Amino acid sequence: MATREKRLAQFDGEGAPPPDLPVQVLCEDQSGTYELPFACRFVDGAWHNHESGGTLEANVVAWRRRRN
Repeated sequence: MATREKRLAQFDGEGAPPPDLPVQVLCEDQSGTYELPFACRFVDGAWHNHESGGTLEANVVAWRRRRN
């Protein structure tokens, strides 16, 4: 199992991404860290599912540009 530090090191986004940039996010809960399987956008201070536009209820701790 990857440690929190190793997972955070894989996500190199700093600050907030541009609102039009779909990114991968790393979230955290009481069980640990996990990557969401869909792209997200940060708009008006909140994280949203890029496809559905729905607001995330997860605690996002890091982001990175999507990998192709």
